[in-house]
Amino acid sequence: MPEQLEQPLNTTNTSKPATSATKSSTPLSDGATPKFREHKPRARQHRTPAQLLSRLFGGYVELLRIPYTLRFVIAALFGSMVGPMVSMTVTISIKQVYGLYVLAGTLSAIQSISSAIIGPILGQLIDRYGQRQIAIPTVVIWTTAAVSFTLALVFHAPYQIFFFIMPFLGVQAPWGSMSRARWAYILKGDTVRTDRALAMASMFDEITWVVGNPLASIIAVWSYVAAFVFTIACVLTGCTLFFTAVGVTPPSIRERAEKAGLPMKDYQRQLAQKVAEEQARQDAQNALKAGKDAEQAEKLASKAKNTKQLGYLSPAVLALAATYFGLGAFSSTTGISIIAMANEHHQSQFAGLVFACFSFSSLIGAAFYGAINWRSALWKRYYIGLLVLTVGISSFIFAHELWQIMIVYLMVGVCQAPTWINGSQTVMRVVPTDRFTGTMALMWAMNAVGGSIGSALGGHFIDQFGSHGGFATVCVMGLMVMVLSLLGLPQIKKATSRAIISQLEV
Repeated sequence: MPEQLEQPLNTTNTSKPATSATKSSTPLSDGATPKFREHKPRARQHRTPAQLLSRLFGGYVELLRIPYTLRFVIAALFGSMVGPMVSMTVTISIKQVYGLYVLAGTLSAIQSISSAIIGPILGQLIDRYGQRQIAIPTVVIWTTAAVSFTLALVFHAPYQIFFFIMPFLGVQAPWGSMSRARWAYILKGDTVRTDRALAMASMFDEITWVVGNPLASIIAVWSYVAAFVFTIACVLTGCTLFFTAVGVTPPSIRERAEKAGLPMKDYQRQLAQKVAEEQARQDAQNALKAGKDAEQAEKLASKAKNTKQLGYLSPAVLALAATYFGLGAFSSTTGISIIAMANEHHQSQFAGLVFACFSFSSLIGAAFYGAINWRSALWKRYYIGLLVLTVGISSFIFAHELWQIMIVYLMVGVCQAPTWINGSQTVMRVVPTDRFTGTMALMWAMNAVGGSIGSALGGHFIDQFGSHGGFATVCVMGLMVMVLSLLGLPQIKKATSRAIISQLEV
């Protein structure tokens, strides 16, 4: 036998592997032929576009397969149409009947102020007494006001009567916030799926604005009566669908207090203590994970536990409210500045297209943002989105044509909805789910107040210096947004490190 075949096999092969032909033809000492496993490269899987979309957006489908969720999501979409449709319909109808833009603007301002004042009150009442108990009477009040407004227009009533009707048109049920509260209740602290559900809710919010404003313009120009009838039908349809969804409504504080056999005030006091203890426990765990010793972690937990909770106004809530206020002022000033530029260039017919590009881009951003399982910290995504949005829109001061603004809007608009999504996700971690509706109502109220102030300031500088005076104001507003948001960085960073506190019991 040849000498090289008498040598024992070496299990640790340090030489270059032989070719498959050489290996298969070399016999062993006992005459057997060695078998070598050939490693074939794995074939690359080619997915169809439908498979890619299914993989990306399958999380949304999974959520909508939960019983009754699709029903209340569609219901919230119908109910929320009242926001974009009423303001546009009021403006067009008042101009058609009375020929006064000043009257239309004043009435819209009255409705916005009414909504900003009543919204947080309704949100807190819903948390306390239940969605059905508060939202249904709210729908009745709003429907009565809408019918009265329409009849006043048809019979050409004195315009002073609208000043009495408009505050009641601001009494609107917070469908979006109630829908988000239902998701938090159904998913019971599942952070990944809750965040995805909040993103999906924001995506449907964007749909209402993408569809609502143009639809209101088309119908109201043809017939303002038809526009109001359509809006009333949307609200009533949404209300019916929303409250026929069974088993998805979170219990109110009153129901939970009755179940515990306690007066509501005592239950709320004990619940607040439970929340503080849970937040302290999570803060201690996060401190230990961050490398702090047990004594430092205990001090942080004790400080969190003994922090006085001022109802809906914790430090983190105040920090978020200031940011929402700044964003409202920033957005409204941008809007009227774009309209002013369109008028200066005799292209007012294209202003709506510019806003549609922003809304469409925001909708796409919401769809993809919610489909991704993010691993980065929520507070980092929150501030990055704010920075991109404010810097991008502040660059309008360098624009000289509407198409330039349109391109920037398409690029930075993808951060608009994700910024609101991050805001609602942060609120979900700042307050327990039984206070979510009221807190979100406060956020949108601050946004509306900021919008009113921003419009007034922006309008003043546009009158003085033209559209670029408005865009200069936008830059200042953008700086204000970042300053206000950074002032709340410690509170927001700490709050977003906590898990969602869902349905604690006393």
